[in-house]
Amino acid sequence: TFRFFDPLLQKMMEDRAYMLDRLRKAIENNFMALHYQNQILVNRHQHVVGVEALLRWNDPEYGMISPGEFIPLAEESGLIIPLGEWIMREAVKQLRIWEDDPVKKNWRISVNVSYKQFEKDDFVSLMESILQEYPTAAHRLRLELTESLLIKNTEEALHKIRQLKALGLSLSIDDFGTGYSSLSYLKQLPIDELKIDQSFIRELTTNRNDVIIV
Repeated sequence: TFRFFDPLLQKMMEDRAYMLDRLRKAIENNFMALHYQNQILVNRHQHVVGVEALLRWNDPEYGMISPGEFIPLAEESGLIIPLGEWIMREAVKQLRIWEDDPVKKNWRISVNVSYKQFEKDDFVSLMESILQEYPTAAHRLRLELTESLLIKNTEEALHKIRQLKALGLSLSIDDFGTGYSSLSYLKQLPIDELKIDQSFIRELTTNRNDVIIV
């Protein structure tokens, strides 16, 4: 057998290990920040009804690092668990602050939930604890769940979703229609919102099929 050293592979492994170490320190030292993207209701007028929380990492050495680069790393390493808890706490704290703002007091915040975060046995109790720590109207926090959560251990997922709903939380299914979607989910799930992929709405004004689907 012949084996050859590959310096490129070695470099990739070293870069990954270095990035993982920086990510761990970023979480510990609060280098992360939440940015908020407006969600707008359009009827006769346009007005903001809420925001989606977007995680950003401003590294002292590298500057802004793309979520597409560090989120998969956080998922693979398990760091998504403490990171996800930090995001939830920050979002609920922000809702508390907005209660005193006449413009934003009724806004909701949507937060993406990782599959690894959701499958933890203590996820529901964690959410309950955070809501008790920073009392606020629970329905103003909207958890965005992906279809992949429903495919694995469907009954267990449905049970957990009903528990979250019982806490008063608002629930959304993200990217519905791009994976193994089933309309039967909609009959079983106590959800408040469906987010469909942009491929269905990009040609909404010109494609009759898109209109029918939407």
